[in-house]
Amino acid sequence: MDTFDVALLLLRLGVGVTFAAHGAQKAFGWWGGPGREGWRGAMGKMGFRPAGLFAGLSTGIELVGGLFVAVGLVTPLAAAALVAQSVVIIGQVHWQNGFFNGKGGYEFPLSLGLGAVVVLLLGAGAWSLDSVLGFALDPNARAALVVLGLVGGALALGVPRLGSNRTASHA
Repeated sequence: MDTFDVALLLLRLGVGVTFAAHGAQKAFGWWGGPGREGWRGAMGKMGFRPAGLFAGLSTGIELVGGLFVAVGLVTPLAAAALVAQSVVIIGQVHWQNGFFNGKGGYEFPLSLGLGAVVVLLLGAGAWSLDSVLGFALDPNARAALVVLGLVGGALALGVPRLGSNRTASHA
């Protein structure tokens, strides 16, 4: 039993299942989450237009991307999407509250995002569907996906600022 692969599996499960649980809150209203309509309204209040499109994208990235990272399926692509989502979560919601999670800061989403970066850079490991299927990307491609995730998240942050107030209160 290779301790590296065990550690990577645990990291994938922790990051992936946590993201998927947040996506399930948005999609299904589970565990006190807002559900689809509540999340669409929240995205509208944050200024994302069209709110339904961005609500669906963010929900899908967290739910599907999280599950894919957890099981190790097309892991670099799923992890890159989660990196982008982390950038949006931090920049749109938590940055202005400072670092600590207790005050609504970015500590928690930063930790999840960094976990996604580590999984992306290292690959899924031996205990993954990627390993079974023979799916792998070279280290340069994985590094490029980190950059793509960061840039994609930054571009998505620009969307609510186009033609609407960032703190718009209408849905």
